[in-house]
Amino acid sequence: MTKSQAASIDQNAPGLRIGLFGGTFDPPHVGHLVTAVNVMHTLNLDQVILMVANVPWQKEGSRTITPVQDRFAMVEAAVASVPGLVAGDTEIRMGGPSYTVDTLRSLRQQIPEYANATFFTIVGDDAAAGVPSWERFQELTELTRLVVVDRPGAQVGLSTEIEWIRVEVPHLDVSSTELRSRFSDGRPLDYLITQPVLGVIRERSLYSSPIGAQA
Repeated sequence: MTKSQAASIDQNAPGLRIGLFGGTFDPPHVGHLVTAVNVMHTLNLDQVILMVANVPWQKEGSRTITPVQDRFAMVEAAVASVPGLVAGDTEIRMGGPSYTVDTLRSLRQQIPEYANATFFTIVGDDAAAGVPSWERFQELTELTRLVVVDRPGAQVGLSTEIEWIRVEVPHLDVSSTELRSRFSDGRPLDYLITQPVLGVIRERSLYSSPIGAQA
């Protein structure tokens, strides 16, 4: 548990409502933040953890992934000034491939404040259809409520075997893939990535990008 997590939890509050928003976050962008704060508001959550995947098994081998400590530093910078949002390093500390079911069990077992919490695992509409293929899916549904983020006016069709919670959030057509491309060719990054995240990228020379003019 990071210091920011501990500081943002009411130690005496019963039945915390915790959002778990996992991702590679390579890099984290405004779309991630918009999703997290809107789900937090709609579901009246006490906190949303942006959980950084240690080894994202669904992406491993498909491309070069930025080292996990750099990705975690970017997420910490992204959420530092946003009430209720925290950076999660549980999967980093566990090591190996990142499976949500293991993350949830570890959070409950290792952090007393989360032992009796209700968890809400947040997935985008593009990923939601694949959730039944996740590791130990049936066990996962016993540990968390599943939240799918819908684009305005267009609900994605999903399995009726799952009790989904649907939350509509503003759609921002931005992706980490597109941002990495922008880093490489010098296109503007203004308003797509927050200044604190850009600061981490610049300080650590990530993405080999000409971002000096993007301050």
